Amino acid sequence: MRNYITILFIFLMLPFIAISQENGANKENDSIPKKVKEKLERPAFESTLIIDNHSNEVLKEKAMEVQMQHRFGTFNNDKNDMAGMWGASNIRLALAYGIHERVTIGFGTTKNKRYQDFNLKVALFRQTRSEKMPFSVSYYGNWVVDARPKENFQYVSDRWSFFNQIIIARRFNSKLSVSGTLSLSHYNVVENTMRNDMIAYSLGGRYKISPNTAIIVDYSQPLTKFMKDNPHPGISLGVEFGTSAHAFQLFVTNYHGIVPQDNYMYNGNDFFNGDIMLGFNITRLYNF
Repeated sequence: MRNYITILFIFLMLPFIAISQENGANKENDSIPKKVKEKLERPAFESTLIIDNHSNEVLKEKAMEVQMQHRFGTFNNDKNDMAGMWGASNIRLALAYGIHERVTIGFGTTKNKRYQDFNLKVALFRQTRSEKMPFSVSYYGNWVVDARPKENFQYVSDRWSFFNQIIIARRFNSKLSVSGTLSLSHYNVVENTMRNDMIAYSLGGRYKISPNTAIIVDYSQPLTKFMKDNPHPGISLGVEFGTSAHAFQLFVTNYHGIVPQDNYMYNGNDFFNGDIMLGFNITRLYNF
């Protein structure tokens, strides 16, 4: 009889023992800090471009972006060319592809000087919604080959130029995003009055005035001084229209070049002297 009472007592106590053990395990688990995955902030910019400079944005893995950049001729000339639209234009066509969620590679070809550019963009740090990382940091670089006829060059390496840029960006809210860059441009061969390297910075921003429309600005300032004919700073402002897959930017600028080191090293257009032109950028995104 006593054995039956003992067995019954054990069965009655089992639920309480199990609950006690579960509570103890939960307390142990609570003492171990849980690693919470940070949520990334929404993209600061609609496109990988801010007029004449790159934004911090990289493509998603296996995403491809088609880029078309166009600059008309300058307004300030004596020719009857309808505000530069019938004048000498500059065009760049390019493709960019996301090989990783943080790494984008690309290739482009430009009309002026027949530039062929191979480029890379890497997202080093990305802004988080918790503000643990308050801004994004990206690297953009390219290697450009001048593909004009060989009589323009003594050596093959004379065709080469390079560009390296650090991009810092922040999305303040649903309307305002800003970007700042520091860059180094290098040409293997330049004129005697120039220098082979140019240090520069740029400031850019976007302010949304409707869900699909924004005001965009871009300012680029060369810092290195040449012996004469220093390049003028780049000033650009315009509007951007965006959809889930397209971004269309229409603007005025004094940069006729499109490859960044060409603008920083050789820009002879003075914005305040009326050396401005119409331009547009179109990007189309494909997700595979």
